[in-house]
Amino acid sequence: MAAPKFTPVDPTDRPRSYSSPEHIPAPWHNDRPAAVKGRQPTGSRLGFQGPDQGYALKLAEGLRKEIVLQRGESADDAIRGSLAIALRRASKYGRAPVIHDLNIAFGIWGWMLVNPPADLVERRQELFSGLGKVADHYSETRLLVDLVPDSTMIMSYEQIKTGMPGSWHALTGA
Repeated sequence: MAAPKFTPVDPTDRPRSYSSPEHIPAPWHNDRPAAVKGRQPTGSRLGFQGPDQGYALKLAEGLRKEIVLQRGESADDAIRGSLAIALRRASKYGRAPVIHDLNIAFGIWGWMLVNPPADLVERRQELFSGLGKVADHYSETRLLVDLVPDSTMIMSYEQIKTGMPGSWHALTGA
């Protein structure tokens, strides 16, 4: 450790210097039986992988009070479906989810609109109904996520806000 020049030093002390360790461990290799080698697999029902996806749950719960529900709709259904869309968008960029991913997912389906169009509400009820109640709705959630076109996934939140509610058909792919 460095010391100021005015610090007294015993002339018989030997200053320490770097020396190699006696044992150098072997390099690490990914040889676990279940390890993914190469790239993450893609295909039907495999979803979109990304880092720290659980953080989106915290973000979604923070938006719960901003969700505007119509008769027959559930906040849990809205969160479950929109959460999956937000996670797909975040993984498309290879990063953890951020609040903008959730704002876009809720925004394209008009969950923050006070007076959404009747046809949008009807379509939401078809696609989101029951998603938040049981964990057995993976197929329905995948269908919902796969509906949203890639062109929507790369849009900014400002572009989504500008296009809503008139262009919800194009934004959602429904």
